[in-house]
Amino acid sequence: MTTLTNEKTDATMPKPTLTAELAAKYRELVALLQGYGRVMVAFSGGVDSTLLLKVAWDTLGENVLAVTKLSPLMTAEEREEALSLARMIGARQRTIETNEPAMAEFAENTPERCYICRLSLCKTLKQLAREEGFEVLVDGANTGDLGDYRPGMRAVEEMGVLHPLVTAGFNKQDIRQLAAYLGLPNWNRPSASCLATRVPYGTTITPAILRQVEVAERYLKRQGFSQVRVRYHQDIARIEVLPAEMSKLLAMAAEVTDHLRREAGFHYVTMDLLGFRSGSMNEVLAAG
Repeated sequence: MTTLTNEKTDATMPKPTLTAELAAKYRELVALLQGYGRVMVAFSGGVDSTLLLKVAWDTLGENVLAVTKLSPLMTAEEREEALSLARMIGARQRTIETNEPAMAEFAENTPERCYICRLSLCKTLKQLAREEGFEVLVDGANTGDLGDYRPGMRAVEEMGVLHPLVTAGFNKQDIRQLAAYLGLPNWNRPSASCLATRVPYGTTITPAILRQVEVAERYLKRQGFSQVRVRYHQDIARIEVLPAEMSKLLAMAAEVTDHLRREAGFHYVTMDLLGFRSGSMNEVLAAG
């Protein structure tokens, strides 16, 4: 099988090679970006948007603008990483401050929450794009984002946001492999989602709840759990970790419970026996 190689590597990266299939997707992505001419990239700092920004910057240079929202739905670490990654790539970056919990429609937390959030953001980004002279707005959606319940995708499509990674056929594995090939430090960053996804539909989203979740998850990540979610259920914290790490969580049960009670304000702490899974709060929608 034909491969491309890159000398950028370190001890934590996989061997930096591209299969012929992935190399073809890479070339198609570059061609798409060249066709756009000037692009504004909705940049969150996740591996998907980081790869897109890197390829866009390498392809178009100063004809690229990264725009990052700084939101209470993000952790402090996520906000800082989004800023530092754009600096590392060298791309020009603008930030916008948002306050989703202050939006009544969003805070009431219906199953349309993500649609409301993304529609509001896209309107802001479109306005900024016009002010900055950019006609094309792109995001880091990949083919894996076309499944599950994702009303946010409906909003961005209504607003005309383009998904070049989808068009070029990139799935999550492709993105991680190309990110490693290009030397991006977050190539293997665990999947992330906004803090609002930890709150059951129908429970009003408040800044206090978001901070509870953030404090609890930060602690668990610092204990070495590679993928973790703390789902908020009033007084109860329902922890999701990978099945392989469940025994570790059980061994730390007393310590974890004490910390989440004292520092995060939960009264009861449980472990989800099905383990980590993206979008677990949407299971109630499927059941209904």
